[in-house]
Amino acid sequence: MLNTALKILNMIEDNSYEAYIVGGFVRDYLMGLKSNDVDITTNAKPKELIKIFPNANIDNAIYGVVTVYLDGIRFEITTYRSEDNYLDNRHPDMINYVNDLKTDLKRRDFTINTVCMNKNGDIIDLLSSRDDINKKIIRTVVDPLESFNIDSLRILRAIRFSTTLDFELDKDLKEAIRQSKYLLNNLSINRKKEELDKIFSSFNMTKGLELIKELNLVDVLHLDRINKVKSCSQVIGVWTVLEVDSIYPFTRNELKLMKDIRGAIKNNPLFPSTIYYYGLYACTVATEIMGLDKKLITNVYKTMPIHKRSDILIDTYDLTSYLKIKEGPILKDLWYEIEKSILNLEIPNKKKDLLLFSEKLYTKLESLEEDADETKTTG
Repeated sequence: MLNTALKILNMIEDNSYEAYIVGGFVRDYLMGLKSNDVDITTNAKPKELIKIFPNANIDNAIYGVVTVYLDGIRFEITTYRSEDNYLDNRHPDMINYVNDLKTDLKRRDFTINTVCMNKNGDIIDLLSSRDDINKKIIRTVVDPLESFNIDSLRILRAIRFSTTLDFELDKDLKEAIRQSKYLLNNLSINRKKEELDKIFSSFNMTKGLELIKELNLVDVLHLDRINKVKSCSQVIGVWTVLEVDSIYPFTRNELKLMKDIRGAIKNNPLFPSTIYYYGLYACTVATEIMGLDKKLITNVYKTMPIHKRSDILIDTYDLTSYLKIKEGPILKDLWYEIEKSILNLEIPNKKKDLLLFSEKLYTKLESLEEDADETKTTG
């Protein structure tokens, strides 16, 4: 990826413009970390970049961002600019293209994200970013109060970088977060969740949770149950404990998974029947939330006679044919009792045994239905 990025820098400079890799990729490069997100900055304007890269797309002309694909890799190229009038504490109302790299760097969020690399692979450091990277400290480029007024998302980004990089927040930055937390009320719930997802999925998640509490962000982020969260390797497990399903935007799959995890916790994730009905993944997350050894669930799973309906050696056709019945509501009860009995090792998973069991079971269920109907009639 780096070689391809340097190739892009050379192509831009061959057309008499400046270009640098900037931000997170270079920061991670200096730290010996792998990064797959390369941003490039240049004094070439979008229309000029389109001439150099005919297949490029102008993603958002007002912000001067051009997307280029080279060797199958996606790169975002941004024109040097200054920004004014942040009406919503997030997006500039006006941008001005400039011809000076340092001016462009001064509009960015944190010093650690202002380090650059030129076409020769040399590091360009105009704002002492390497110092802060070496000291493992996060500072805003401009005064932190001003920085958060410019873009309130930076509050959560500061916590995210502190968590994922295991850096410390500058003292003045911390105080500015406490004073500016109200700005998060205007930030879209989607952007909040995106940042929280990255914090909650970090190996260092506990640090992020502690910072949210220390900086008094619990209320503004609606994380009232944050003290219930213990270390969990799965981000969906953290959201499950937080119980903010109606506040934050989740996909249908995420909502179902959280429901299954809660069901597994309620019904004991180490029971074979719980694993069968809620799924191995949901039960594994549940065991982690409950502080149980995940090896226990692995052992239970290995000894289960069935893991899903298709493992059972009869199907609906076998049942309806053998019992000479049509498909209907009673089949649901039949299947439930059959599954439960196999899981409890009450009957073997063999076709003959299952059909004989289903016959006795059907007779019993039919009798119960008749009794219920009679009770209704006499009642």
